[in-house]
Amino acid sequence: MYRGIATFTLDDGRCPKWLFERMVKLGREITEVLIAEYGPDEFIRRIADPVWFQSLGTVLAFDWNASGLTTILTAALKEAIRGQEKDLGVFICGGKGKTSLKTPDEIKNWGEKINLAPRKADNLIYNSKMAAKVDSSLVQDGFQIYHHAFFFSKNGAWSVVQQGMNTNEQTARRYHWFSENIKDLVCEPHAAIASDKFQKKILNLVSKNSASTRQVSVELTQAGYHPLIRDINLIRKYASPLSQTVSMKLGQQQLTLLNLENKEFDFHPVVTENFSKSKYLEKILSKVVEEKPQSYEKLLAISGVGPKTMRALALVSEVIYGAKASHEDPARYSFALGGKDATPYPVDRPTYDKVIEILKEAVNRTHWQIIDKNKAIRRLEKRI
Repeated sequence: MYRGIATFTLDDGRCPKWLFERMVKLGREITEVLIAEYGPDEFIRRIADPVWFQSLGTVLAFDWNASGLTTILTAALKEAIRGQEKDLGVFICGGKGKTSLKTPDEIKNWGEKINLAPRKADNLIYNSKMAAKVDSSLVQDGFQIYHHAFFFSKNGAWSVVQQGMNTNEQTARRYHWFSENIKDLVCEPHAAIASDKFQKKILNLVSKNSASTRQVSVELTQAGYHPLIRDINLIRKYASPLSQTVSMKLGQQQLTLLNLENKEFDFHPVVTENFSKSKYLEKILSKVVEEKPQSYEKLLAISGVGPKTMRALALVSEVIYGAKASHEDPARYSFALGGKDATPYPVDRPTYDKVIEILKEAVNRTHWQIIDKNKAIRRLEKRI
């Protein structure tokens, strides 16, 4: 699996106390076995694989296709290694809801406890914040991020597991990152993608096909506040949420800036965008122009910059300057390791077998009772 987002049904309610305690107990033993066998860095890498992550949750007795697997598995693993982090060489920060906001402080605290160089700790915090910003502001797919977990090793390897919810469709989507796979934080940075449902209403600003949009967006911020606001006001004046074109009259001639009848996409945010004046947007754009970011990453990193700011710059880049952004869902593969009918692609037998065998071996090496081991293996074979 190479780039991945997993889509699940959105659960409500709470995990039963008896189930969570069981997951913590089993999670502790299997984590110890995996780290002893493969090392902390490899454990971090495996967490970044959505199939591996999902399989681990299945082994620990959670429904394979439920959104709760992400939040509960992360919480169970965090509790499972509590007090053993230094010995294992693995640290887990963040979690669901308000707990996710504590991630920077938790990373900083662990950095102090293990004598991590301040520069390295700051870099981990930066990557955590940027992963959250990218998935909320650059991958505009209709899912609101509500879970952010940051895993890192004593050697500096890190992964991020985030989840967003789409309340209208009652689904959740998971985003995985892994440090060694990332060459550019704002250009296809995800570690793996797996989804059983493609979204049509997407603004994908991390796609390699959005490179020109990213470049022009930076240039717009360097051109000055008044030219940028002039361009935004032009769209505000001549774009209608109810129309399929953005056009203006020059004398007796009609100039079409954007025609949405093109079959290249079924949706464009200009159709539903609210172009009324926003004092907050103008305030942020003023701040951005003043700072003159030298790259798209630095632009995104500016405090206050969010999805609306990046969307506004993307629309100006495309509508006025012709720098098209990608509207294709970044998901590429089904959540499963393939289908027997070769849909969406043939079963990857080697990967399939490897995932099962490694987890089987880990299960067999734990101190569980034989009946629990057999149940875990049966769940794994049934769900994968």
